[in-house]
Parts: sequence; structure tokens; C-alpha cells
Amino acid sequence: MAKAYWVAHVDVSDPQVYEKYKAANAAPFAEFGARFIVRGGDQEVREGTVRSRTVVIEFPSYEAAVACYDSPDYQAAFDIRKEVSIGDMVIVKGYED
Repeated sequence: MAKAYWVAHVDVSDPQVYEKYKAANAAPFAEFGARFIVRGGDQEVREGTVRSRTVVIEFPSYEAAVACYDSPDYQAAFDIRKEVSIGDMVIVKGYED
């Protein structure tokens, strides 16, 4: 079964509140088997434009990735984030040989 990923590019206007979002998303991420591949950090844009923060989260399956996003616990965390950030996010199924 192919894994799936959340790929997000985010600009954060209040890092202190964003830390509350990170704390709130820990439970749903654990429940759905999420694993951070990229969580902010240094980045160098080589083509196009990208927001200041990049996050890539791996899930065991596409279904788990979608279910996590739709879960009430993640949506409660998202309610915290949406007040202090703007972002673009896609859920994508991983490549399988």
C-alpha cells in the first residue's frame, strides 16, 4: 500500500499561537500514524514562489491522511492555526513501484 503525504507551505503571523496549534495536532497525528518528514527548517527556493515554512507529513495510507485532516481533533487544531497563518496544503498519494 502506498503511503501518503501532507505537503504544506505556510506563513505564520504569530509563532506563539502557532506553538499551540502544534501541541493540539499531536494527538490526531499520533492516532493516524503521521510522521514528520519536514517541519519548517531552512529552505532555499529555486523556482517559483513558496511560503516561508514548508511541512511534509507522511501517513501510512492515503485514507489515513484524509481521515486525519477530516477528524474533529485535527479540525479543532486547525481552528487555532487558521487565525495566525495562511497556507497552501495538498494531500498526495505516494508513488508505488
